[in-house]
Amino acid sequence: MEIVDLLDADAIISQMRSTSKKQALQDLSKAAAALTGQDERSIFRVLLDRERLGTTGVGNGIAIPHAKLPQLDRLRGVFARLEKPVDFEAIDEQPVDLIFLLLAPEGSGADHLKALARVSRQMRDRAYCDKLRGSDGRDAIYALLTQPAASQAA
Repeated sequence: MEIVDLLDADAIISQMRSTSKKQALQDLSKAAAALTGQDERSIFRVLLDRERLGTTGVGNGIAIPHAKLPQLDRLRGVFARLEKPVDFEAIDEQPVDLIFLLLAPEGSGADHLKALARVSRQMRDRAYCDKLRGSDGRDAIYALLTQPAASQAA
């Protein structure tokens, strides 16, 4: 599973202006609703339910909120770079400025876990995240996110 399979070019928010975790999840829900045709409130509700189980702020300024939706046709992602980091209750207590939202169909099972592992592995690379933070605009971020895994170390 590659990121390009999860992410469309129009699923990149290069300068999201959210000022809190809740607002970031609302903004991501709105973007995901526009991309998937799903109900924005339903997306927001499942994301909040997932956050209640434990934060998806994984550390180093990264959050990977994820949830399953019954009517979703395939795995979908939305990537956002925040203008200013927000408190996401991350495990390292550091604010978050890069968010990769992952939504999966209700019955996706192993595919959801594989996608989550792929995103997590990619976002764990500090140098790679620094490139995302320094990229100019949506197209540059999309190109960086969707390049083949083998070339990301360069």
